[in-house]
This record gives sequence, C-alpha cells and structure tokens, in this order.
Amino acid sequence: MKKHLNTLFVTTQGAYLSKEGECAVIKIDRVEKTRIPLHMLNGILCFGQVSCSPFLLGYCAELGIAVTFLTEYGKFLCQMQGPVRGNILLRRAQYRMADNYLQTAILARSFIIGKIGNARVTLARALRDHPDKVDTAKMKHAQHLLAGCIKRLQEMTDQEQIRGVEGEAAKLYFEVFDECITSSDPLFRFSGRNRRPPLDRVNCLISFLYTLLTHDIRSALESCGLDPAAGFLHKDRPGRPSLALDMLEEFRSFIADRLALSLINRGQVQAKDFTVSETGAVLMKDDTRKTIITAYQQRKQEEIEHPFVREKMPIGLLWHMQAMLLSRYIRGDIDAYPPFVWR
Repeated sequence: MKKHLNTLFVTTQGAYLSKEGECAVIKIDRVEKTRIPLHMLNGILCFGQVSCSPFLLGYCAELGIAVTFLTEYGKFLCQMQGPVRGNILLRRAQYRMADNYLQTAILARSFIIGKIGNARVTLARALRDHPDKVDTAKMKHAQHLLAGCIKRLQEMTDQEQIRGVEGEAAKLYFEVFDECITSSDPLFRFSGRNRRPPLDRVNCLISFLYTLLTHDIRSALESCGLDPAAGFLHKDRPGRPSLALDMLEEFRSFIADRLALSLINRGQVQAKDFTVSETGAVLMKDDTRKTIITAYQQRKQEEIEHPFVREKMPIGLLWHMQAMLLSRYIRGDIDAYPPFVWR
C-alpha cells in the first residue's frame, strides 16, 4: 500500500532542486535548506519559479516519481514522468471500456453518484454542527433534491442525461454552499462557482485544493497501472488527466470543500491572506499556500473506515483504494465499481 504523506511541495520562489546520491537536495540562494531521500517520495509539486536539475528529473523518471510544475498560484503547467507503469492488459481493457458507450455511461454514473452522495453529507454535517447559523429549511430542501438526483441516476445509461443530472446537482449544492460558511467576514461570502481565474476568496481556496487532490489521485491511478488520461465522465483532451478528474468528483466535497470550510470557519485563513489583481482575479499569498498545504497533509493523516472494504485507513490512502477497486472492476474481478460515499 502506498504511503499517504509522500508528496514534496516546493513553494519558495527561486528554489533549486538537485540530486546528490539517493536524495533530493533543496537549495535557496545556493544555500542548502534540506535534503529528502527520494525513495520516500511518490511525487514532487513545484509552484512558480522552481528549477530542477536534469539529473534529478532523470532519476525521478527512473524511480517512477512524477514531477509536476504549476504556476505560483496553482494552475497546472506540465508533468514529467518516466515510462508508464503497470500491466498493459489492464490498460488495454481500460481503453476498450472507454470506447464502449454503455460501459462508459455506467462508470460515469458511479462517479457522479459518489459526488452527489458526498455533497449531501457535507450539507448534513453543516446542519448538524451549526443548526443555529444555517437556514435549516433551505438546507434540508437541497438535501432532498440531491437525494432525488441520485435516485434518478440509478438506472440511467445515457451519457448526456447523466451529465445533465450532474449539472443540476452541482447547481443545487452550490446554491446553498454559502450557508455552510459561518465566518462573519463579508469577504468570505460565496455566490457561485467561478474559476480561471477565481473571482473570490472561497473559489480561490477550493480551486487550489482541487489541484492538490487531482495530483494525488493521478499518482494513485498511475501506481495501479491505469492511464489517468483515459476517462469515462470527462472526455479525452490532450494534456488533461480525464480519469483523475473522474475520480476527483467523488472526493471534491468530502476532502476539498470540507477542508476549505474548516479553514474559513475556524479562522485559519483570513481575507488578508489573499490579494486581488487589477483584473479582479483573487490570488493567495505564499504563506497562505503553505498553511493550506499543511492542513491538507494533516487531513490525509486522519483515519476512517472505508465504507466498502470495511478497513480502517488514513484518508490519504482512500484514492489508492478507489484506484485499486477501479482496476479490479476493469479487469472483471468485481461486478461493479463502488464509488466512495461517506456515511
């Protein structure tokens, strides 16, 4: 089983990574700050002006360590990795399934059921924890409608209809998402989803968390031998990890949205931790990114019982377990793919 704290995040601008022996050495202004044994890593995320030596990149490729480059504010740029790992027979089965309209629809449906199920749980948790601060009737109505979306999805096999229900459910969820924010700061109000660039602090925060989560899910899929670019819900597009985005749907609410709400409601991030550009784009400060990454890593250490396999595991291993279950389904070892839905 994979380690769950095996990603190196480099956010300091001007940092330089090189290889010495079996270690990655991080230098800032030519001064060594730390060194990390490479066998402990599964991925390296570089934000902004971060450079890597070709020897380090080559060795990471040899070890199967993905090196991902993002802008300073978390927008994906590119990823460097070595040869594709895993069983060619599994990937061939994945491609055949992705080309089959019915099988694609069935898997897409599973991902969306997981997404909506966890969205309902997030709303229920807000209702339970802050009954005096939320519009109870509004929240319960949204939960009821989301349950109806799941019921309608049960027998759907048309991809466009499935995507239509997904859009409807996302609209219902985000219409009441602001109710989950108990902070009194008016700058943390949420009026709807926006991105590229985010136009408010809440969207900036959850988009950054989605980026971190996508990287981890992509690595989990690759470690099981699956091709993260060949998806079922998200259509193929050069450079897009469609399968990783498929599985991300199951974890958006349970991991990213709930962590964002905790950071805001507990005051761990504040309005002053963000800046607004002349174009209206909201950006987070460097120290804020470090705070969020630390909170994300701590969240991954928390233990829960997986609802399908009934085993306790750190949250950081959930997407590895889901990737394994997806692989088993594609190989025909199990009859259906069980999406992660927290009870």
